[in-house]
Amino acid sequence: MSDPKEIGYFVFDVESAVDGQLVADLRFTGEDLDPKDAVSRFRKELFEKNGSDFVPYTYHFPISVVVAKIRHDFSLADIVILDDPEFRPHVITDHFWRGWEGYGFPTFVSFNGRSFDMPLMELSAFRYGLAATAWFNDQGRSFEQPRNRYNTTAHLDVQDIMVNFGATRFSGGLDLAATILGKPGKMNVRGDMVQDMYDEGKIAEINDYCRCDVLDTYFVFLRTRVIIGKITIEREQEIVAQTKEWMLERVDDSPAYAAYLERWRDWHNPWTKDSSPDDANPEAEKAPTT
Repeated sequence: MSDPKEIGYFVFDVESAVDGQLVADLRFTGEDLDPKDAVSRFRKELFEKNGSDFVPYTYHFPISVVVAKIRHDFSLADIVILDDPEFRPHVITDHFWRGWEGYGFPTFVSFNGRSFDMPLMELSAFRYGLAATAWFNDQGRSFEQPRNRYNTTAHLDVQDIMVNFGATRFSGGLDLAATILGKPGKMNVRGDMVQDMYDEGKIAEINDYCRCDVLDTYFVFLRTRVIIGKITIEREQEIVAQTKEWMLERVDDSPAYAAYLERWRDWHNPWTKDSSPDDANPEAEKAPTT
């Protein structure tokens, strides 16, 4: 177990499944639908209406939560899957909130977690009757409350940095941001596949997907530390190299690390002495000289 005093950040990701019984009770009252059939029908209706079959998070419960424990110096201490190997939603939720408290309230770090992951974990606390007193803290000054949208000390949604809190859109999402840095991004699984995978009992594969999303989020988070001046690009690259070694040491423990490393590309640093504009884009014409 990591020393709670050295941990400053929890980089996390949540994968979830739809509560079919809830869908049947609310959307198809009196039709006595099987929960899986209710979800399938609801998804079909959503797709016909919106062009997407994604069910709103309010119908979801967590099935996989992966947390990377990050030190105050931004280096990786550990990556854990909550309630492994049972993956009980109520226990996952309890571990999420109790872990945050036990580690002295580290900053949550996510990518687009403000609109999905965190509301889902809040709703899960409601669903399972769990207290998250310090998180809600409704007696604190509004701008200091952890749930305040602009309180990046409590929850840093990396996407908010990229879009200036909604001033623009970040087309391509985490997949694009990670790929820019040479990391795998989305591999064999996408978020819209998770429900079907859950129905097929592919919990291990879902956890691997969640773990890889956390790694992508971590590397994107590191680069944001560079652009706001918390670390240098040289220090970032040292941490990235250390993290790669950390994964190499654990490839036998998790197929996710092996798959991630197979698709790993080192970020091209245009500032190194042996780099030139043509290295980054071989087709680019050389800039004119005077």
